[in-house]
Amino acid sequence: MVIILYIAALIAALAFAVLVIFIARTLTAVRRTMNNVADTLEGVEKQMEGMTLETTALLNKTNKLAEDVGEKSQKLNTLVDGIKGIGDTVQEFNQSIRTFSRGLQDSAHNHTDSAAQAMKWGQVALNLWKKAKKDDINQTGGRV
Repeated sequence: MVIILYIAALIAALAFAVLVIFIARTLTAVRRTMNNVADTLEGVEKQMEGMTLETTALLNKTNKLAEDVGEKSQKLNTLVDGIKGIGDTVQEFNQSIRTFSRGLQDSAHNHTDSAAQAMKWGQVALNLWKKAKKDDINQTGGRV
């Protein structure tokens, strides 16, 4: 019976040794995997540092661009306000011309008879002047 106990102990020892060997292999594979994961994470960390620097630079450039756009927008607003002022002035000038033109039309319409009479008197005066000039020419013998 002691032999059976020794054989059982030997089988248990062999089983334990096999178990230890398989656990050692598994742990070795796990260690390699963990090393690979660690290396990968280091690479990712370095890439993230680079991306962080680039992102910060891009953010700074974007902020400067936004400020520049804001300044130019303000200048453009000033220009648009100036152009609006010019447009208002031109519109007021056009309105003044329209008012003046309407006034002239109304005045001409209201004074049509006076204007016709003035034209007749002007024609009479012109005829008298021509006649006087002709008489002067005839008296001087064609010399002026």
